[in-house]
Amino acid sequence: MTNSENSSGSILQWLGFRGARGGRSVDGKPAFANGAGNVFQQARRHLLDEIAAFLLTYELDVTPNNLLTAHGAFSGSNPALARKIAQHVTAGLAVTQEWLDEITAADETIDKHDGIQHLMARLETTLESFSKNANDTRSATADYTDELEQHVAELDQVQGTGQILSSLADLAKAMLERTRKLETDMRRSEEEAKALRRSLEKARREAEIDHMTGLPNRRAFEAVLEREYRDARASFDPLTVAFCDIDHFKRINDTHGHDAGDRVIRLIAEMLATISDDNCHVARHGGEEFVMLFRGISLSEAHKKLDGLREQMAERRLRNRKTDEPLGQITFSAGIADVFDFSDPRAALKAADEALYTAKQGGRNQVIIAPKGGAQAA
Repeated sequence: MTNSENSSGSILQWLGFRGARGGRSVDGKPAFANGAGNVFQQARRHLLDEIAAFLLTYELDVTPNNLLTAHGAFSGSNPALARKIAQHVTAGLAVTQEWLDEITAADETIDKHDGIQHLMARLETTLESFSKNANDTRSATADYTDELEQHVAELDQVQGTGQILSSLADLAKAMLERTRKLETDMRRSEEEAKALRRSLEKARREAEIDHMTGLPNRRAFEAVLEREYRDARASFDPLTVAFCDIDHFKRINDTHGHDAGDRVIRLIAEMLATISDDNCHVARHGGEEFVMLFRGISLSEAHKKLDGLREQMAERRLRNRKTDEPLGQITFSAGIADVFDFSDPRAALKAADEALYTAKQGGRNQVIIAPKGGAQAA
């Protein structure tokens, strides 16, 4: 070779020529070529022959370091080392173990430095990635810190690998039990919530029922009146409201007692309820007073229904169950009004109450229709 810029291939060729005495066949071709099966095998065999020729030519020991040095120079994996060897041989210098150890030591230092730099670069990249992931993980697992600390504290109390594994299994079982208990508690809470809703619904219904008569109370009636008023106005259905009051009720209580008075209230409620349906609502307004709402029938038809009940009641003769004394004739008076003859349902209720007062003042036991404008008329 003529200069130090020759490639590693040149030194391989030179070393191959130099090693022909021990590495080539009699025809000048590489010894492995006679039976080569493919190109890959040929390359492998050629590399092995060149490494062997290098070590044998310069009487170098077959050591791991020498094999690695020769492999780096002849395989092309370390071109810098191959150039150093080529320069040394071209200068006519002997390749000794001492020199080889010297250059490989320097080369190892360079390799180590490059490796450290590469490792540090990778580590820095890894740390940046780890820092970002750690920050994300910390944020994502903030809610679990207390529980993790508790588990770590429990593990610190355990001695031995087997015990740690056993403890981890116990912790997993405990967590599963707690999860199942939580599920059971949630299911129980759900059932309790359903029961509470049912209780609330029942309480709501009970709050709208008059317990003495079983009829809706005043509060429930007001909600019905608002709904029916809205629907009737939209569908152009007639809507009539009426107030009823038991005549001389105080006298009944004073003469025959409150128990008898309560039975009279219940009797009137039963009679009024007989005409109650989806379009006729009856409620106890308070005391001995009742309120009714008729939808889908005219004012005169509603008057006829209510007046018919009044007559039925007046025909009955009741007796005191405790004393067997007669209660005498029990009657009621009523005032009735066309809701749409007034500005709103409350105005109609007021008109029906005024008509009731007129019926009372006019001798009781009658149903008075409230005229438009509030002037009473029979």
